[in-house]
Amino acid sequence: MSTTPSLATGHATLAATEFIDHGSPEVREFVARAVPADAATPTARAVALYYAVRDKIRYEVYGADLSRTGLRASSVATARSGMCLHKSVLYTAGLRSLGIPARLVLTDVRNHLASDRLKELLGGDVFHQHCLTSVRLENGWVKATPVFNKTLCRLYGMAPLDFDGAADSLHHPFDLQGRRQMEFLRFHGEFDDLPYEAVLADLRAAHPGMIGPDGTAFAAGSLVRDVRQTAAA
Repeated sequence: MSTTPSLATGHATLAATEFIDHGSPEVREFVARAVPADAATPTARAVALYYAVRDKIRYEVYGADLSRTGLRASSVATARSGMCLHKSVLYTAGLRSLGIPARLVLTDVRNHLASDRLKELLGGDVFHQHCLTSVRLENGWVKATPVFNKTLCRLYGMAPLDFDGAADSLHHPFDLQGRRQMEFLRFHGEFDDLPYEAVLADLRAAHPGMIGPDGTAFAAGSLVRDVRQTAAA
């Protein structure tokens, strides 16, 4: 599997895969609801889909289903909840269903705004296998991160990430109060499908305290509850 993007629109960046199952009725229904009929260009369709994934799929790292089934785009479209891996898989699948080439991007990041409980479970403020999407539009490849929904951003004092299809949409380095927010530490590559075994092995090795008892889900909790408890302390 190639890990570097080509400017060609090859079959692999449009294919249906185990996780990017864009031929499924669940993904197609989500896309049909997300993209208006008057979105006349690939960029307009990609942008509309971006905001649907960002704000209609609830972001939650606690309890995230890490099973093979739970990480399929069709399952995410049904569950309407997930973390960066789930939301980026769904966005990539939706793009491909529209005939727009897309890949998954895997990185490690430092999250300076992680709650004390989340940092304890993660073993620090570095999160492995953070996922976003690389999408080929009219002006070439751009990166998009339809991950943190508006409600969560408001609670954590972050500006929601916008996307116009022309420039990269990546995490802002500072929050609205000027505090350090997120920084990219390592780039694992770009992938035509989710490299499931490698991702799960890294998560289990890097964040053993975050893995639930069955090994295929993160520990229970709530990001909203975390931020409210922090504010009340």
